Amino acid sequence: MTTIGRGFELTWLGHATFLLKTPGGKTILLDPWVMGNPACPDTFKRGLRPDAMLITHGHFDHIGDAVALGKETGATAVAIAETAAWLERKGVPKVVGMNKGGTVEVAGVRATMVHAVHSCGIFDPDEDRIVYGGEACGYVVELENGFRIYHAGDTMVFGDMKIIGELWKPDLALLPIGDHYTMDPRQAAYAARLLGVPRVVPMHFGTFDVLKGTPEQLIQEARGDFEVITLKPGETLK
Repeated sequence: MTTIGRGFELTWLGHATFLLKTPGGKTILLDPWVMGNPACPDTFKRGLRPDAMLITHGHFDHIGDAVALGKETGATAVAIAETAAWLERKGVPKVVGMNKGGTVEVAGVRATMVHAVHSCGIFDPDEDRIVYGGEACGYVVELENGFRIYHAGDTMVFGDMKIIGELWKPDLALLPIGDHYTMDPRQAAYAARLLGVPRVVPMHFGTFDVLKGTPEQLIQEARGDFEVITLKPGETLK
């Protein structure tokens, strides 16, 4: 367990999925892919009861358990408008649709939807085809104590990350580094500098063989400009 002393717990469940316990005692699941996630420890595949879910886009490895968990637990699912409409059609009882630049209050925190550069098709098993899911996004989550976490979702580096850094000043960034489907460690280091963020947790690497970027490569690319906090699946940043 790594400690940075701000009254919350952030557990990496593998890939891009994180379980956030807020200072106010709420639980938020970011990109709910648990049951089919080969990197997620089995201990987290039972009994999850989040208060809310933040979904960055509709690919299976980010939305895979949103419908089941939404129906089972009543957790509020937050997503871009088109993905939110799909979740409603699938019977998720509590859905908040929003769009980039907007902020919603959910489970005691403020979640601002920001840009990401990626695709967002949803494979619908009932229709056996990919349906339109809007656009991919990221989130800046402001906790009750003012600490801000930026989950970039799946993305390449883009210049407007500088705007995210200037407007919301995240204290911690969760950045993909795997390459192939997202940015690699070199781009992630550039992203961290654009954001001006002091610490980064790498994600979206190693789950599949094609995701070859490593935290060690990110540390080399960081050159001491920011701290790289490497978690193993199931480990908690507290």
